[in-house]
Amino acid sequence: MNGVRRELISASLIVILCLFAWIREPRFFEPQSLNSILLYLPMVAIAAVGQLPVILTGGIDISVGSILGFTGIAVGLMFQSNSHLPIVAAFLFSGLAGGLLGAVNGALVSWGRLPAIVVTIGTLSAFRGLTFLLSRGNQVDSTMLPSSFTNLVQQGIHIGSVTLNEPLLLVFLFAFVASIGLGYTQFGRNVYSVGNNIKAAYLRGISTQWILFSVYAFSGFTAGVSGAIYASRFGFVNPESAGKSFELTVIAAVAIGGVKITGGYGSVLGALLGCLFLACLNVALSVLGINANWQLMVYGLLIILAVLLDSLLRMTKRKAAV
Repeated sequence: MNGVRRELISASLIVILCLFAWIREPRFFEPQSLNSILLYLPMVAIAAVGQLPVILTGGIDISVGSILGFTGIAVGLMFQSNSHLPIVAAFLFSGLAGGLLGAVNGALVSWGRLPAIVVTIGTLSAFRGLTFLLSRGNQVDSTMLPSSFTNLVQQGIHIGSVTLNEPLLLVFLFAFVASIGLGYTQFGRNVYSVGNNIKAAYLRGISTQWILFSVYAFSGFTAGVSGAIYASRFGFVNPESAGKSFELTVIAAVAIGGVKITGGYGSVLGALLGCLFLACLNVALSVLGINANWQLMVYGLLIILAVLLDSLLRMTKRKAAV
């Protein structure tokens, strides 16, 4: 019941936000705004699906923005070398490159026994430096990317004037795989066990180091796929700005989705609801003419509110049990 309550709260927030934006500005529900929401979702949602198991174990991955920037540059350079490569190859390549960087985080957290927040703050900077080395400080632009790649966001399933773009279809694939993996496999049960009590999980025979390594590698993989989506959506990748503050957006989405920041509870559905809320918020701010610079402050406040709400729910649960 507690889980259902968290996800209902997230869904209710989306409804309240959309109604408020629509009352203030009827253009919010026009096809252009709806398409903007659907364009915003894929990049954030796929990375959030990867961040979810990390947070479920009680960790955090702050390096996802730098991984996105690195893989976006890598995809551009790959196409520059061979523009005839299939689009699927770009996503596989960026995912594997991101997974390799995520594995570095995982190795340091699991076998190095270093705090996740310290490790990923360090690699946030290190991976950004690696991005500059790879790009030599040069930006990837549309001339380096094939039109079939940059047109992905315009293709998909058309419902009137609204388009369920092709990258959005990837979200459903990742969400399905993650839901099965976390909800119906021994690995998923072990992830929740580690988040609830890592010492108890170890004493029960769970390979906690392998679990931690795997979730960070998966987070890197999803951030890498998001890097390819970034390059496809915007048609350029700047080594300095690509993915900056992206980690805050992803963590905010997961927190708003009712995922327990200290680990042990959360669902893929909740994470996706958090992403949808931020997508609606992003478009609402634009439609209402509110400066985009307010977004980061709003994301930070939402993370704090999500943590406070989690604390209140736990207090209510304890009182009910007395």
